[in-house]
Amino acid sequence: MTLPIHGGANIAELRSLGLRPEDVLDFSASINPLGAPSCISQAIGAVNLAAYPDTECTALRESLAARLAVSTAQILAGNGSTELIHLTARAYLNAGNRAVIFAPTFGEFAAACDMHGADVLSIVADEGNNFAWDIERAARIIAERAPSLVFLCNPNNPTGRYLSEADVRRIANSLPEDSLLMLDEAYLPFVEARWDSMPLLNLGNVALLRSMTKDYALTALRLGYMLAPPAVVERVRALQHSWSVNGLAQEAGIAALADTRHVEDGRAETRAAKRYLVSELDAIGLRCMPSAANFVLVKVGDARALRQALLTGHRISVRDCASFGLPEYIRIGVKTKADCERLIGALRDIFGGLMALTSHG
Repeated sequence: MTLPIHGGANIAELRSLGLRPEDVLDFSASINPLGAPSCISQAIGAVNLAAYPDTECTALRESLAARLAVSTAQILAGNGSTELIHLTARAYLNAGNRAVIFAPTFGEFAAACDMHGADVLSIVADEGNNFAWDIERAARIIAERAPSLVFLCNPNNPTGRYLSEADVRRIANSLPEDSLLMLDEAYLPFVEARWDSMPLLNLGNVALLRSMTKDYALTALRLGYMLAPPAVVERVRALQHSWSVNGLAQEAGIAALADTRHVEDGRAETRAAKRYLVSELDAIGLRCMPSAANFVLVKVGDARALRQALLTGHRISVRDCASFGLPEYIRIGVKTKADCERLIGALRDIFGGLMALTSHG
């Protein structure tokens, strides 16, 4: 069986259980617990469905440029960040080229590399050290192997590990000429103590990948963007299909950016709910990895069995992390405190409030 590399509802699975997506409380995806801003419905309702969308995403890029204090030439919008991952891989990789992936991490990085025949080297985090990477060793490996493309998720999915600016710069400075570090910052808006990554664009070999499906909960519309030096943007944009970003997504993105409170309110809700969730999981005896993001990685023993027990017995979905190479772990996206209370109740019912499915240390 092919393991899923994304969170979210598996419609075929739910149908086999006689369930609909709305029947299930979904912790498998990690998005703003407040949902999308209220202004989105009005914005997309005003879109002329008979008109082609702007293939250049001009207004959206102008809104992003004003918000981020960059030029529109440094911005490429995409049909979700996944499209931009695959386009960047296509732009930088050919059969036999090397790519480096900091693992365990989002499965689309490896999928994109495999699609273009790249020789992939994974730099694997130390589970015994809360999934930390040895950055100096990683930098030496990158300098020696001279990859064309490096993928790093910060904060990382699914571990929540958040690297310092010094660590990221050390990695970027180890790259050979004409190589690229793609820094996936999909979960950055939920980090409390964030450092400003925008100056990394001045290095010339860093692209920042951001998603509006997490902070603004535009998941169904698929919208992301890349920030990079103009030459990098143009290299990737040349491979993008016309009308990649539909008109509804473009207008939703513009409206979302005008709502300056929504992400902040979602971050505050996440902060309180996450504090409760981690405390209660610890009381049950489940170990959470330290996480800077809006999700937690939890060691439970048999993750597949626990996921099934939650889904079939409690209509709750969590992310089985087997596809990350972590079959003893689940990832829980932080939702509202009330939702987290329901999850904790279900876990107490399954574990009897005492122990995990198997010994987990």
